[in-house]
Amino acid sequence: MDLISLIAALPLATEEGGAAAEEGGSFLVSPNVGLMIWTLIVFTISLYVLKKVVYPRIQEMLDKRQHAIDESIDAAARTREEAEELLSEYRERLAEAREQAEDILARARKAADATEAAAKKDGQAQREEMLEATKREIEAETRRAIQDIRNEVADLTILATEKITRKTLTDDDQKRLVEEALSELDFTALAGERGSNN
Repeated sequence: MDLISLIAALPLATEEGGAAAEEGGSFLVSPNVGLMIWTLIVFTISLYVLKKVVYPRIQEMLDKRQHAIDESIDAAARTREEAEELLSEYRERLAEAREQAEDILARARKAADATEAAAKKDGQAQREEMLEATKREIEAETRRAIQDIRNEVADLTILATEKITRKTLTDDDQKRLVEEALSELDFTALAGERGSNN
């Protein structure tokens, strides 16, 4: 049975169904073949329209939505990977910066220690040089003072001898008296006392 014969038979079935409804009750309770056929035809056409027009659009929208969700998930995954890479790179740079800072501090400490040691060494050397120079000056002053004292003693000895003897001494006598007077004096003890006082 084809579609045209079904459509042609439909009005007959509707009239029979209407008569049956008048005879026995509600058309919903009593089966009406014509109504059933029209219902099937409308349902089939609706199903065909839904299948050909509506379902593809719905499927297309669902596919687009699924594609957008997949892209969002991929973008989130890529963003997370990039964030993890950036975090890892940041941690590496931070570790490098800490190492560089520690290296700089260590070098600065070494430089400061070297500078301090050099300053101490230079200060020690300068102090020793100053002490040596001072010792040399003291020794020179001591020798000059001893020489001055010898000269004074010689002059005093000559004067005292002239007064005692009431005569002028010859150069040989003066020399002999000075040497005797100087030999009696202990100039080394005098030089030692000056050195210990300074």
